[in-house]
Amino acid sequence: MTGDLSRHDLLSQGRAVLDWIAEYLEHPERYPVLSDMKPGEVRDSLPSMPPDRAEPLEEILEDFREKILPGITHWNHPSFFAYFATSSSVPGILAEMLSATLDVKAMLWRTSPAATELEQLVTDWLRQMLGLGDGWFGMTTDTASMSSMLALAAAREARPELAIRERGMAGRTDLPRLRVYASEHAHSSIDKAALALGLGLDNVVHIAADDEFRMRPDALGAAIAADRQRGYLPMACVATVGTTSTSSIDPVPAIAEICRGESVWLHVDGAYGGVLAIVPENRYLLDGVDAGADSLVVNPHKWLFTPFDCSVLYVRRPEILKRAFSLVPEYLVTREQDSVVNYMDYGVQLGRRFRALKLWMVIRAFGVEGLIERLREHRSIAQALAGWIEGAPDWELAAPVPFSLVCFRYAPRGLSAAEQDRRNEQIMHEVNASGGMFISHTKLSGRFTLRLSIGNIRTEEGHVAAAWNRLQAAAKSAAVTRPAE
Repeated sequence: MTGDLSRHDLLSQGRAVLDWIAEYLEHPERYPVLSDMKPGEVRDSLPSMPPDRAEPLEEILEDFREKILPGITHWNHPSFFAYFATSSSVPGILAEMLSATLDVKAMLWRTSPAATELEQLVTDWLRQMLGLGDGWFGMTTDTASMSSMLALAAAREARPELAIRERGMAGRTDLPRLRVYASEHAHSSIDKAALALGLGLDNVVHIAADDEFRMRPDALGAAIAADRQRGYLPMACVATVGTTSTSSIDPVPAIAEICRGESVWLHVDGAYGGVLAIVPENRYLLDGVDAGADSLVVNPHKWLFTPFDCSVLYVRRPEILKRAFSLVPEYLVTREQDSVVNYMDYGVQLGRRFRALKLWMVIRAFGVEGLIERLREHRSIAQALAGWIEGAPDWELAAPVPFSLVCFRYAPRGLSAAEQDRRNEQIMHEVNASGGMFISHTKLSGRFTLRLSIGNIRTEEGHVAAAWNRLQAAAKSAAVTRPAE
């Protein structure tokens, strides 16, 4: 038998899958947030060889439920508070189904005009929602890591005298060292971008932060001046709106002024925090971007309820990004190529997913007002948690709470810093092992710090209150039982 499975298979099993999805989204608490599987356990439960004969979809879906689900850490759970909490919403899930059905490769305008033009439209919608002015070119990528790497590649291409596109960097003695500046709290993707672009880790300059974990403009200016004295070439600076460890906000206007005076490309990483600028009273978060930034990334898949993956990169001068990456072999030449946007020209990928469809459906299904209301609610819950922590003996906030991430510690008096760190690590492991919640950690000023991130569309204050109760109970347990030395 050849061809696809039958319409009957699609309808019967498709309905079963939709029923399961609906039940899952309605009662996610039935599942432990963090999988307790041991390494290799999932793989060992499945055949080591592929099947020779077709297997019924019913059996495959049964194995999904019985063998795959136990190995899932449930990012779409309302008590997933680790890293940056995310979620898939109903319109986004439906859009993913439609996108998979159409199987579009959004590389050339011709390969699906609607995919290209919807991407142009929806990135412009998001630009307007963020309060940015005209003149920005938007495109979707998979993640902020890719968006930032493309931005840094454009920063390098913005200096055509270096002839990187034609001659590369290897083996050349005529190139100065190209320097990238970022806060000591910037995301590791900036360092990875330097690796991928051949700049080298030694040329990522980590700028000192202030007491609120924000990049210090004076330290940035001093670093650039010192590099120029050494004969290095300051190429790009990355300012962050919502750093990963603490969600701190670098002073973009001051950084932009320095970059403008030094002819340094300014990329703003707003992957997490940038979307909060759609809330009118938080529009200030992107101050300085319109006036001084060359590129910006925000991630709708982090805090705008759009299924992973969907990052949006904005650039002020798209012709530079295009010059960095455009390469059109004969088999991709089209009659209309000079009058349309072909998104393959603006990055390393040829085939691109139809991501715009899900962002378009999410914005339409909730409306701008509905999205704003949900973001406000998450901020309100985070502020409530911060208040509980500040009012509790033996607990302390470890950083300001400008978004929906709360950083805190159990800090009873009379214990050394090292012992407090051990207690906090023990608390984290205990609450995560409970199955009822999942948090992560960071280190701030060398101290072990707990992080609780709120961002799932189904998270309510009750989920966070339950998490706080578990944390307090674990702290009492940690006071009695010390981990092995």
